Amino acid sequence: MNTSLIQQAKSRLGIIGTAPDLNKAVDRAIRVAPTDLSVLVVGESGTGKEFFPRIIHQFSPRKHARFIAVNCGAIPEGTIDSELFGHEKGSFTGAVNSRKGYFEEANGGTIFLDEVAELPLTTQARLLRVLESGEYIRVGSSEVQKTNIRIVAATNVDLPQAIAQGRFRQDLYYRLAAVSITVPPLRDRSSDILLLCRKFAADFAERYRTRPISFSDDAAQRLLTYRWPGNIRQLKNAVEQLALYTPEDTPVTTQALAEVLPEATATNVPALRTAPDTHPATIPSPDDHSYRREREMLFSLIYNMKQQIEQLRADVDSLRDTLASASPSGSTYPAGPSDTRLASLLSVRSSSPAVTDVDPLPADGPSLAADEPPLSEKEQIRRALDDNSGRRKAAASQLGISERTLYRKIKEYGLE
Repeated sequence: MNTSLIQQAKSRLGIIGTAPDLNKAVDRAIRVAPTDLSVLVVGESGTGKEFFPRIIHQFSPRKHARFIAVNCGAIPEGTIDSELFGHEKGSFTGAVNSRKGYFEEANGGTIFLDEVAELPLTTQARLLRVLESGEYIRVGSSEVQKTNIRIVAATNVDLPQAIAQGRFRQDLYYRLAAVSITVPPLRDRSSDILLLCRKFAADFAERYRTRPISFSDDAAQRLLTYRWPGNIRQLKNAVEQLALYTPEDTPVTTQALAEVLPEATATNVPALRTAPDTHPATIPSPDDHSYRREREMLFSLIYNMKQQIEQLRADVDSLRDTLASASPSGSTYPAGPSDTRLASLLSVRSSSPAVTDVDPLPADGPSLAADEPPLSEKEQIRRALDDNSGRRKAAASQLGISERTLYRKIKEYGLE
């Protein structure tokens, strides 16, 4: 282990810590840098995995070429192929021009694929081809392109488990993990916790021109025994909150710590699992449990909405069947604004023995003398047309039905 190179790398990138596991990870990054082997960096969220691809790039012969970092989890599935491999003009909606992808832009350099486990399976197959032969094809093109690229990937997902669940390709895993680097969680770097606290407090004081905060002995001990499920990212956020709300010249107490640090016990923080570097195992973050609960609630909401839509569709179908069975012609017609009166017309049958298939018009239709027999629907329509000199709109208004319904009745009874 070259101590001077390790210190040089940490100083160049601002890495704080002297823990043996951290130095081991930095040393592995420096040793693999001169080669073109693919590297897989694994570790929990918030441990600082993004520093190691930069160490590899800066200590490699490619250090003068481009370094591109890509967050695979932040790019929509529909555009990830275009972002990585480029596309041709007109290959999809919105592709008004041809565009180079990251593999073409970083040709000769290093590309860092963060959250590589979030890649869709189709994109994983394309990436495997790049790793095997350096070849890729732009979206919407048939021309094979070549690239000379160094790939470094990182993930906080247990890839062997993702492979078993069919979410990650096994052949791609072995290609990416030619060399693996495991970044230790903060709870395994207890000697670095106070160093990091002082660094974050000093950075905050310099940025906002305040005095750096200090910690009481009890508070410092609490920092060392806390599990830090969010790792360095959580520690930085906690120190900045304390620096904001703690009065000057007042050490941070355990009571103040309790306000910014949620309680964590061995029962709700996964235990560390160790594994050889060739088959690294990572620990799911407690945030994953919250995400699962939110996802289950969302799925439940969607399922309930689907049931309600199906019930509404069944009610509509039932109503349509009812209207169809009540219609004299056996046909259904879309209901207009004034067709509620027609619904009652279709549902009430005449009790006259002479008229069995004809429905009476609404009660406010044409008035009849008390001694006149009830008119059939056909006769009521004929009389309304006569009263209005054949003007159908006025006749429909007199009958209390829509003009569309009147047209249908005129055609049905041959009153054209």
